[in-house]
Amino acid sequence: MKSLRERLKALPSVEKLLQVPQIVQFLKERPRWMVLDAIHQALDDERTRIRSGAGEYAPAALVPRIGNLLRRINRLHLHRVVNATGVVIHTNLGRSVLTESMMENVTAVASSYSNLEYNLTTGRRGSRYSHVEALLCRITGAGSALVVNNNAGAVLLGLNTLAEGKEVIVSRGQLVEIGGSFRIPDVMKKSGCTLVEVGTTNKTHPADYEKAVTERTGCILKVHMSNFTMQGFTEEVGHRDLFSIARAHHLPLMEDLGSGSLLDLSPWGLPKDPTVQQSVKAGIDLITFSGDKLLGGPQAGILVGKEKILDRVRKNPLTRALRVDKMTLAALEVTLRKYLDTDTVLQSIPTLRMLTEPPEALKARAEKLAGAISSNAGGGLSVEVHSDHSQVGGGALPEAALPTFVVALESSVLTVNRLEEHFRKADPPVIGRICRGRLFLDMRTLRDKDFEAVIAAADSLGRENE
Repeated sequence: MKSLRERLKALPSVEKLLQVPQIVQFLKERPRWMVLDAIHQALDDERTRIRSGAGEYAPAALVPRIGNLLRRINRLHLHRVVNATGVVIHTNLGRSVLTESMMENVTAVASSYSNLEYNLTTGRRGSRYSHVEALLCRITGAGSALVVNNNAGAVLLGLNTLAEGKEVIVSRGQLVEIGGSFRIPDVMKKSGCTLVEVGTTNKTHPADYEKAVTERTGCILKVHMSNFTMQGFTEEVGHRDLFSIARAHHLPLMEDLGSGSLLDLSPWGLPKDPTVQQSVKAGIDLITFSGDKLLGGPQAGILVGKEKILDRVRKNPLTRALRVDKMTLAALEVTLRKYLDTDTVLQSIPTLRMLTEPPEALKARAEKLAGAISSNAGGGLSVEVHSDHSQVGGGALPEAALPTFVVALESSVLTVNRLEEHFRKADPPVIGRICRGRLFLDMRTLRDKDFEAVIAAADSLGRENE
């Protein structure tokens, strides 16, 4: 058996590889620096493989590996992945998926000039917010509406408008932390307000708010605990009591709903979550929520509420700093229009369709995918269909465990971590989850058009291990 030194020495030089006909062709198609990067990476990978005791240098595998690396280097950094995790609103994977009709409008608006801030009726300058304001008011029942870049921005803008230099009263149990370690107290501080905590972690009473009101109070804020649950010996103050306290002291009442559901999804087995319409009906002056969570649209922070309050918000200089672009508005308008037809909205918005798809339909799709994978399976791959549970994700409905079916993969050749890595590094990447020693591909977030990518990734695994 050759020594480690001899096996490493057998690797070809960069100059020798540059003379290989396939590499010469790569040089005609790609910049030289890109080809060199792929060669160096392939050689480094081969050295690592040899040092790990995997065997001698395999000449036939090196050039194809360089080709694969070239494709990976040339691929855009932000690109499509297949979500097989079962987390519907997956923040790391881009949250809500947009429909083709939404993207058609985005493409049409972004690839040409548009009436973004031009009133076609008067022939004069218009407002970019007019494209969605009437829709938001019709759907929610609010008097006015505004859209900014995300919900954290909406909260910042609302607090700054209503209570800059003043105190804001919040229940101690509602001082939540959202994704990326952003906390409500930090957002409040940046808005120029002073936090006044009332009550205890698990219980807050109307009297706690009453006692905290002073001449320095600028606003009362209610924060929906959308990304965690508190059970047991708990109590919080509802809309009716907060509205009475705010009105008695002539204070604006603001609510951060976070996920911002426009539909009650409890009839489909999900936990009951407050809707935006309920908050509007309760008389809340200003309500903020996300566009890319339960609403199922693009990233946006939406503010709805009383017209006189929104007029003040529009005049705030921060509105300009936090404004949305034409692509967001183009996607959001199409999303909101789908809510006008209550009979079809669950099927026309991907997020809602995934959340409400029945288990029996998921099982049938899982069996179809498993059969397709099994027909070409190689590399010691075993394929089974299991029942499991999905998650809503995105900090929404954290207690919801959605019954689902998964295609469970196990390899007799690779560890489950190497199996997961193989699918993750496919083109496009297929992102699953490891559970009970297997790689689970969850049907709740896998769309039918994703099947081809999953099958191709499984097929390439078989070829690599023949």
